[in-house]
Amino acid sequence: MATFVDRVTLHASAGNGGDGCVSVHREKFKPLGGPDGGNGGRGGDIALVVDPDVTTLLDFHHSPHRKATDGRKGAGDFCNGADGKDLVLSVPNGTVVKDINGNTIADLVGFGTRFMAAQGGKGGLGNAGLANSKRRAPGFALLGEPGEARTLFLELKSVADIGLVGYPSAGKSSLIAAISAARPKIAEYPFTTLVPNLGVVQAGDTRFTAADVPGLIPGASQGKGLGHEFLRHVERCAALVHVLDCATLETDRDPAKDFDVIEEELKQYGGLTDRPRIIALNKIDIPDGKAMADMVQKTLEDRGYLVFQVSAASREGIQELVYAMAQIIQKSRKEKKGEQVTRIVLRPVAVDDAGFTVTANEDGSFNVVGDKPERWVKQTDFTNAEAIGYLADRLASYGVEKELFKQGAKSGDEVRIGEGDEAVIFDWEPSIEAGAELLAGPRGEDLRLSTPWRMDLLEDDIDQLSDDEIEMQWEYNVPNPKNPRIDEDVH
Repeated sequence: MATFVDRVTLHASAGNGGDGCVSVHREKFKPLGGPDGGNGGRGGDIALVVDPDVTTLLDFHHSPHRKATDGRKGAGDFCNGADGKDLVLSVPNGTVVKDINGNTIADLVGFGTRFMAAQGGKGGLGNAGLANSKRRAPGFALLGEPGEARTLFLELKSVADIGLVGYPSAGKSSLIAAISAARPKIAEYPFTTLVPNLGVVQAGDTRFTAADVPGLIPGASQGKGLGHEFLRHVERCAALVHVLDCATLETDRDPAKDFDVIEEELKQYGGLTDRPRIIALNKIDIPDGKAMADMVQKTLEDRGYLVFQVSAASREGIQELVYAMAQIIQKSRKEKKGEQVTRIVLRPVAVDDAGFTVTANEDGSFNVVGDKPERWVKQTDFTNAEAIGYLADRLASYGVEKELFKQGAKSGDEVRIGEGDEAVIFDWEPSIEAGAELLAGPRGEDLRLSTPWRMDLLEDDIDQLSDDEIEMQWEYNVPNPKNPRIDEDVH
């Protein structure tokens, strides 16, 4: 079973917002005390947080689908619904977040760095929150917004100061075990190291981290071997250490040639040419290895590189190599002093000034795409005529109706708000008061609060009134023309 995973796909679904509540406050002798429906709760967010105790993305490999909890519905008596619980996901230091198109949207470096992977939906307003001077008693509430659903790709790039590169079996794992407390698997066959290893090194007052990657071979840039797959783990390194095998049994290889091959593969990978190089001529504890190291050391030094003869087995030359690494790290840290370590690199999506677009299709239909119109549609209860009228008013005030006029839309034309399967389709009526014909009066207003009792009705007209109409007047303590004595008792 895999214990190291550095590339995963995360399907993050934030919580949905709770629906608003439609409620009217009622008391004895005051059956319509006004709207008191509470708002729905906010859906839970999904956040990625860099955790020092996490070193792999293995958890996401086993459970790629993550869902936050939904917000609760609002209730009467101004009771708002409870918010959904946020879901916090721990990731290793150096995690890179990419969108479905492969664009980097966040680079999480530094413990405690937080990134919002998916945002919870907003709770819908209750009818109390929708009431105003013109809409005194709304008979509808807004639905909660769906939570954001995103597919993200997570890649781990180890945060190490020194990167060890070289051929398979060159002794990289043995070297990192010699200079740190790391204990990687070491064996006498190529590609023993299947995943990067990370170790902490102490050199005097300087502490730094070193990482080695599986061995590189010729053609690694074309996908051969394993090393090229993991080279991203040394992208953040301040310097690279070439570990060259001076005691190889392959007759067609020598340390200088190995160095040139590895450098070519690094060049093909890209982004590592500006890093300082240190060369470690390994396995000098073997007589043939010592002779080979003496032969090629001056050649490599003449190219301008720092060269050290070392033995991971006998630890000869290890101290000098470690302190040379520490000097480069100190210089690099001094140059970067003052720079912000914890950072998130984001590429925000461009926002159109109008906030929406209207596109005319060849079949005579029209598409409306925009954040607000699409959100408003998702908040609308299409079983409620008053809510539909409220949506029409919002779209008209936002300029959607005016833009449809400019695009040549006519009464009865098909209009789609949104994209794909989630689009809402309706027949458009070109009127600022679109949808008002569905109501018996002003949109969002209870007629019982604005309809006065007509005291000038003739006795014959009063007899034609229904019991419900009489009861409506009685609820508001309006004199009952059929039985004035009851009102006198009340007042």
